[in-house]
Amino acid sequence: MAETQNNSKVKVHEVTKLTPFSSNSTTAAPFTLPLTYFDTYWFKFPPVERLFLYQITELTSNSFNSVILPKLKHSLSLTLVHYTPLAGHLMWPPDAAKPAIYYFPDDGVSLTVAESNSDFALLSGSGIRDAAEFNPLVPQLSISDDKAEVIAIQTTYFPNQGFSIGVSYHHSLLDGKSCMMFIKSWAYFSKQIQSSDVHNANPSLLPELTPCFDRTVIKDPDGIDMVYVKHWMDFTGSSDTRSLKVLATAVDKEGSSDFVRKTFELSGEDIKKLRYKVNKINNEAGESKQLHLSTFVLTCAHAYVCQIKAKRVEANTTVKFAVGGDCRGRLDPPVPTNYFGNCIGSVIAEAKASDIIRDDGVAVVAEKLSEMIKVLKGNGVQGSEDKMVKTIAMLKEKGHVMLTAAGSNRFDDYGSDFGWGRPKKVEIVSVDRTGAISLVESKDGGGGIEIGVVLKKQQMEVFCFSLC
Repeated sequence: MAETQNNSKVKVHEVTKLTPFSSNSTTAAPFTLPLTYFDTYWFKFPPVERLFLYQITELTSNSFNSVILPKLKHSLSLTLVHYTPLAGHLMWPPDAAKPAIYYFPDDGVSLTVAESNSDFALLSGSGIRDAAEFNPLVPQLSISDDKAEVIAIQTTYFPNQGFSIGVSYHHSLLDGKSCMMFIKSWAYFSKQIQSSDVHNANPSLLPELTPCFDRTVIKDPDGIDMVYVKHWMDFTGSSDTRSLKVLATAVDKEGSSDFVRKTFELSGEDIKKLRYKVNKINNEAGESKQLHLSTFVLTCAHAYVCQIKAKRVEANTTVKFAVGGDCRGRLDPPVPTNYFGNCIGSVIAEAKASDIIRDDGVAVVAEKLSEMIKVLKGNGVQGSEDKMVKTIAMLKEKGHVMLTAAGSNRFDDYGSDFGWGRPKKVEIVSVDRTGAISLVESKDGGGGIEIGVVLKKQQMEVFCFSLC
């Protein structure tokens, strides 16, 4: 395929479609995978973009194209045998009450192969980097009014430095845990394949990585799935209320040239110090509340205080918090841990910026987040119309600041080894448009966590000062 130029530093060599592997002429039969209320809650939210950067010094073009790329392609094809819905599309036929994932023979996942002359060491570091540098390393998900890709993948070769794997996925089918299960499965197959027999290898998938697509495990006697769909249709306010196009993001990628990205790391010892600080503040205030001071709560509380200070939010501004949590083990009855799809409960709360920027602000936010987590452990896991009403109201409101986090310190992102070692760096690129922070477990272990932040340059300077 002829080379095309889409960025001064990234050149696209190939865009191909990879279908589920078949050793004969047979292909998977057409099927439809319905959306549950967890899926219909998220199906209008923007795609999530993850990036894995792998360092291989002195990697030549010949080695990448003759060894790495064939293994990635074949192992992806093998993975799609088990994850076939990813090869399908989100569609909403006129005779269907709600959208669903439709798979037809010859459907496949788009794979872009590119080359970059960017500074790999800079991109895979933790220092301040231009946020726009990461955008060409993740593929754009094709989404129209009538049809949307579920997932798209890009692998980019960095001459004599390494390569990256960028994944963009639609929130109608995948949450973070499902995405990482797919990535781990692809990596597992890639490691099993011997380069000398790359086209014939057909290993089996580990049981714990085998996805469960059984939608009957999500109980919905009150039809909350359709309640969510109706609210989304009313919210669009356009003539085509059945459009599959997602919501506009907080920051347009084309207008994000002034934004920079930086990774901050809190060690296990830092987390202990934060926990001690919050408990000390509460004890001195004469409060004996039983707070849920997890790594997630403490990290977000610390980072959110720094965000509000960095953005110089006015004291009387309302700050909204949105917390999501995995509900697989919280539903009654619990769903399988390998359930593939959205299974995230969400809770929304608010506070005034004046309370957050106080000297004890981290304790104020930690208590707020702790209360939200407790709701998630209770009836907050269930779908309800009230939850969607609050979500829509938050999207409509103006003048408030939204604080949320993407990712988790429990996904083992750095365990994604395709056969050439663990990633040197993992980024959630899409936070540059949503305004969220990203969370990834520390690659060095020890109970630490990496916080990805995207802000304007001057704001980042204030954030750095506040976090230290």
